[in-house]
Amino acid sequence: MKRFVPIALALLFASAPAAALEWGKDYVEVPAQPTSVKRGQVEVLEFFWYRCPHCFHLEPELNAWTKKLPKNVVFKRVPGVLNESWIPLTRAFYALEAAGYLEKLHDDVFHALHVEGLDLNPPGAFLDWAAKKGADRKKLADAYNSFSVDTKVMRAQQMTREFKLNGVPAFVVNGKYTTSAYLTGGNPQTFKVLDELIEMESKRK
Repeated sequence: MKRFVPIALALLFASAPAAALEWGKDYVEVPAQPTSVKRGQVEVLEFFWYRCPHCFHLEPELNAWTKKLPKNVVFKRVPGVLNESWIPLTRAFYALEAAGYLEKLHDDVFHALHVEGLDLNPPGAFLDWAAKKGADRKKLADAYNSFSVDTKVMRAQQMTREFKLNGVPAFVVNGKYTTSAYLTGGNPQTFKVLDELIEMESKRK
């Protein structure tokens, strides 16, 4: 079914630099949420889940795209939490981040789940796996069970709700625009939309 943009919005985008963007097809605007970036910067969040096959297959394209981002763009990964079963791997992500192993082991977590078929949901299984990869098991366990990781997990749940996400991978630009391959029709189109939203927000600032 063809989607139509309200006349007022159509006129607005007709005079704007990012005229190719279509609300409801390329992106959705949600109630603006605070960002953690400085004035003049544009924040891009990727919401993902380690067990999501689409997130796994997106990683190579996403990594290549992030290397070409303008200097004013701050890119961050955020574990989406759509239900309670997603919490263990959300906790694993933030534990790796807190213990300083995220850059080294992020891709390995995807590989372990989707290629090796491992179950890293149980805390012991995750910690044992990470130790075999060279992580300090005690240091990582302390991070996994820390108050700071508890706080970040709750924040991830809150953000998933605030941005009205119902699937991953999904992207949020500057706390107010969301987009995904579900909307755009594919990963290449999603990155194009993200580039245009980034340009629009950069000029706005």
